[in-house]
Amino acid sequence: MAQSQEQGSSQQQKPTETAPPEAGGPQGDIGPIAVPKKKEAPPPPPPQPAPKKIPGMPDYSIQVNVPLVNLDVMAVTKDGHFIPGLKEDNFKVYEDGVQQKISSFGQSQAPITAVLLVEFAATNYSFMYDALNASYYFANSLKPNDWVAVVSYDMKPYILVDFTQDKRSIFGALNQLRIPGFSETNLFDALYDTLDRLDRIPGRKAIVLVSSGRDTFSKLTLDQMLQKVKATKDVVIFPVSIGFMWREYIESHYGGNPDVSAAMMDYLQADNQMRTFAKLTGGRAYFPRFEGEMPDIYREIGNSLRNEYTLAYHPTDSKLDGTYRKVKVELVGPDGKPLKVRNEKGKDMKYELVYRDGYTAKHQVD
Repeated sequence: MAQSQEQGSSQQQKPTETAPPEAGGPQGDIGPIAVPKKKEAPPPPPPQPAPKKIPGMPDYSIQVNVPLVNLDVMAVTKDGHFIPGLKEDNFKVYEDGVQQKISSFGQSQAPITAVLLVEFAATNYSFMYDALNASYYFANSLKPNDWVAVVSYDMKPYILVDFTQDKRSIFGALNQLRIPGFSETNLFDALYDTLDRLDRIPGRKAIVLVSSGRDTFSKLTLDQMLQKVKATKDVVIFPVSIGFMWREYIESHYGGNPDVSAAMMDYLQADNQMRTFAKLTGGRAYFPRFEGEMPDIYREIGNSLRNEYTLAYHPTDSKLDGTYRKVKVELVGPDGKPLKVRNEKGKDMKYELVYRDGYTAKHQVD
């Protein structure tokens, strides 16, 4: 009995043993440190099955082409000096009469990449003399980082030197122009071929066209040439006329002669063609009367090519339908009126904006 009571009391005094809590941490001196285990993340959802392919239906992908028009604008005074410091708000761009929103704007300065395209034919000594002089002045105006190729033409174009930064190579190419081979001046064929070659070179390029502007025997017509110029991107043409003094002499002495007057009409048409090439590409045509004008002309061309404002916009008419879109750029002041440019003395100065006057809206093929 007593033994049974002792056993009963010992059973009552003995604490009930419980299992220690699950431990998620390290072991301590007195047992595990009870840190509740982190809840396991739910399993990821099973992948959705791919839509069943309908037999006979091709795969389609959606691609949206948003056209972007890049426009290089040269702002120069009547003396050909670049106008610095213009802001985006100073520019208004219109396409076919509708104002466009400028999406990007900047001023850039870069080396020149240009082709010197020289007419060199057996016409008369005055024209050859002017062509060589103009070409040498252009070579003298180059800077060390400029890339230039030299091409001459009569019946067909001849690459005298490919793109180089070596002035000696350029002068050496011009020194080859000593004895002309033909009297034909196939300007359209030569210009078309040069534009084709420049299409393969990325970036902005220029053609300095030293020429009378007359075309005598090209396979291409003027209309075909203009279509090519309109369709060409990133190439600016700067025509420099030759033989102007000779033409003025003939006009003043023999202008009453019907045959002479008819011949002079050819040169007037050639001048208009040169102006059109320049206008369509955003360049400028020059008609120097004296040799002393050459350094300023090429200095102006260099400044125009090295300093420019670059605008870009998404046209409101986004259709790439192959039509030609006319572009117009204006400079405005803070009041929205035409911008006034003043010189150091505070006098108003006349200025000119030079840019391509349009583009062909079409898909670009890479």
